[in-house]
Amino acid sequence: MKILRALIATSLLLAGLPAPSHAEDGPARFPKPTMEQLSPEQQAVAGEVLKQSSAGLGGPYGMLIKSPELLRRYLMMTDYLRQKTSLPKPLNEMAILLEARIWDAQYEWWAHEPLARKAGVREEIITAIREGKRPAAMKPDEEAVYDVVTALLNRKEMPDALFARAKSVLGEQQVVDLVAVTGFYVMVSAVVIAGRVPPADASVPRMPELVK
Repeated sequence: MKILRALIATSLLLAGLPAPSHAEDGPARFPKPTMEQLSPEQQAVAGEVLKQSSAGLGGPYGMLIKSPELLRRYLMMTDYLRQKTSLPKPLNEMAILLEARIWDAQYEWWAHEPLARKAGVREEIITAIREGKRPAAMKPDEEAVYDVVTALLNRKEMPDALFARAKSVLGEQQVVDLVAVTGFYVMVSAVVIAGRVPPADASVPRMPELVK
């Protein structure tokens, strides 16, 4: 498949046509705004963003600020799913990395890879996920996270046996929070892809293209 894609790209270039671009390539559709460009309602929620965002009004916020009430509720969800969830931080960040990898959301990966490392996700797990591989030698709770996220996003299902195993390993609340963080970050990835939000540091290597 990789060879086929390379041949297609080469053929397009020889024909004078552009090679296929990444979903987030091209000019940002919602450039980072200044406070002066915002309405009073937008400025109010922007103040909340600046309290918790390392990207300021960049990243997904340049798009979400266009719908200030949505952004306000988005911040409430991120506060719970990042800071107050019952799921331990390493497992939570592992789930977010899996979602970013499956959706090929480059900005999301760029933002969360260092957070995952800081939370204690093992380097071999981060590397395997980045390469689109199942990590080896996972602990039972890591296996539960991997299998739940990939079943939901790749197969759009949660088989009974998987649900029973995840519930046994993680407990009911953690399973619920795991499903919620998985679904929520699908929305985040949709925003950064639709808004053409690139990683803030262009020098960071992109995730490799997955073979499908």
